[in-house]
Amino acid sequence: MPRTKRWDTRIAKDGCGIVEVTLSSWKYFSDYISQEMLDYSSYIYRGHGNKLWLLEPTLDRFIKEPESNKRAQHLESFKFSTRGRRGNNPPNIEGENDWWALGQHHGLRTPLLDWSESPFVALYFAASEAIKLKTKQLSVFCISQETIAEINDIVNSFEPIELINSQKPTVKIVRPLSDENSRLVSQRGLFTRGPNNLDLESWIIKFKPKSKHMDLIKINIPNSNLESCLKYLNRMNVNASTLFPDLEGASIFCNQTLEVEGY
Repeated sequence: MPRTKRWDTRIAKDGCGIVEVTLSSWKYFSDYISQEMLDYSSYIYRGHGNKLWLLEPTLDRFIKEPESNKRAQHLESFKFSTRGRRGNNPPNIEGENDWWALGQHHGLRTPLLDWSESPFVALYFAASEAIKLKTKQLSVFCISQETIAEINDIVNSFEPIELINSQKPTVKIVRPLSDENSRLVSQRGLFTRGPNNLDLESWIIKFKPKSKHMDLIKINIPNSNLESCLKYLNRMNVNASTLFPDLEGASIFCNQTLEVEGY
């Protein structure tokens, strides 16, 4: 009997470096990473519980106008609401993106996208969400930070260029230094912030010249036996307890121990 094919690969968008990989099982995710991604340290990873979701931040799903002042009002409201809630002598936060990052891991709608330097952390988030949503397929995105820098250079070289929210449509990589976000450290996390109301895949298609490089990879995984996937990740010490080093993480971990037999 012929062996089941582990994955199929196709060029998702002709000539712009976007690749779509479909695994026949989550069990081959580790094989794909070890065989195809191991030597490429510039990639970062993001998990989606539904393969149909775009690479767009939560705030863009709520505010549909790129020039809307609701974003600034939303951030100011968050700053005001945090008064007296950050503990004694909280560190000073100066940058706007650092404020957004603080809110991101406390449920605030923000213009940031979460990423991790670990593909298995991304897989954990995708699998956990897919189990709850009962979707047909989940996805893990991989994007090269070198690609982001390359496209930013292209965008900055355009004169004239259409501005979005009075800024050139570049994508920023955000690595907050605040000690208030312990989850970010545990998840090997970072963020991207792109132009308002332009998802990351569309941004690459719009500005990236033709390329044979795998600039953005979308790994699709069937929603089948994902409880075993979570058990596998737990054996690797990738679980809610390690990714969320707080009481919420302890609660999620204990709940998953109840829900997944043999966890």
